[in-house]
Amino acid sequence: MSFNKDARRQKIRYRIRKKIQGTAEKPRLAVYRSNTDIYVQVINDVDGVTLASASSMEKSKKKAKVNKSEQAVLVGKKIAELATSKGITEVSFDRGGYLYHGRVKSLADAAREGGLKF
Repeated sequence: MSFNKDARRQKIRYRIRKKIQGTAEKPRLAVYRSNTDIYVQVINDVDGVTLASASSMEKSKKKAKVNKSEQAVLVGKKIAELATSKGITEVSFDRGGYLYHGRVKSLADAAREGGLKF
């Protein structure tokens, strides 16, 4: 058994996914965090469909010279705006095996401020 960060995070992801499943009424808000960017999707797991997505890779967010936590706030606001425009107000939060602090927490708080409930 390997004891590296990726394997540890994968075990945590599987444990989280056993409990959380996105439906049409309450989709899953999935977060992926790379070294440079942060990505988020609103997913209906029953149909296997991504309903909305946002990331810090978008040009408007790359042009803004901000640090990574501030980028996460912008992405959180964007996903909340996209989800509410599609009639989604309630989601289940999937932190993707990451600890709930730093960029993940910033994104979640911004999404809550944008009108999502989780």
